[in-house]
Amino acid sequence: MAAKDFDNLPDLTAIAGRGKGFVVGVIILAVLVLAGFQSMYTVDEGHVGIIKRFGEATEQVNPGLHMKIPFVDTVEVLEIRTRKNLERLNASTHEQMPVTAEVSINWTVKRDQAFDLFKRYGGLTQFESRILDPKLRSAAKDALARYKAEEIIQNRSQVIAQIEELLVTEMKEYPVKLDSAQLENLGLPQKYIQSIETKQTEKNLAAAEKHRLERQNLEAQREVNTANAKRDAAKATADGKAYAIKTEAEAEAEAIKLRGLAEAEAIRSKADALKESQLLVEYVRAQRWNGSLPQTIMGSDQSILWNMNAASK
Repeated sequence: MAAKDFDNLPDLTAIAGRGKGFVVGVIILAVLVLAGFQSMYTVDEGHVGIIKRFGEATEQVNPGLHMKIPFVDTVEVLEIRTRKNLERLNASTHEQMPVTAEVSINWTVKRDQAFDLFKRYGGLTQFESRILDPKLRSAAKDALARYKAEEIIQNRSQVIAQIEELLVTEMKEYPVKLDSAQLENLGLPQKYIQSIETKQTEKNLAAAEKHRLERQNLEAQREVNTANAKRDAAKATADGKAYAIKTEAEAEAEAIKLRGLAEAEAIRSKADALKESQLLVEYVRAQRWNGSLPQTIMGSDQSILWNMNAASK
């Protein structure tokens, strides 16, 4: 190849320089794009974000889109929805009977104190294992030890309320809100369960016997009531008849009395009328004369009575 041909070849050094500049530009662009993505982040609903700068918690942010210093700040997400912690434990009752149980508690981190919880305990997992779970076990054991086994079975809600009261007292200085406790899968010794079943069976039999006696008493009382009702009905019937007879007799006596008074009044009126009129007297005599002449007459001496029939013979 001639020398003039080499003069016409491209400058390789310039090409290499341009290639190196392109690569650097691409790298810078990639870094800028990555930095842009690193500076933006989001926090979901039901959570808060804790910004850490070189490992130190600096601030708390609410749900939404936020900006941070890329490659310097990191974000820890803390849930503030209601959570549930469950503990399986061995405990004893008031009479020192061993029991097993599952106790749980619903709780929520207070939003305005989530940053303080993170700084003090490093997150929810650490808070649960170091603070909440031990206190939940302690409150449950303390509450179960205050009741007899039978009381725990019959008044479980009262035991749960006792657990809640003890736990709230223990947790009042921590940045959480306790909602409700549950006591489940209560396990008692088999012998005690059998004794409870036997006792319950005896109670059921006693209740059945009491019910039978009450039913017998009810039936007996029903018969007594029926007999009393019949007696009262017969008495009422007899009283009714007697009253009717008495009323009828009184009515008849009153009628007789009224008739007698009427007749007496009529006689008195007639006598008064006879006194007032001689003609009426003669009229009455005429009404009463049967057409026969007198059979006897009085003589001049009133002590002598003449027989008219004998004189005519």
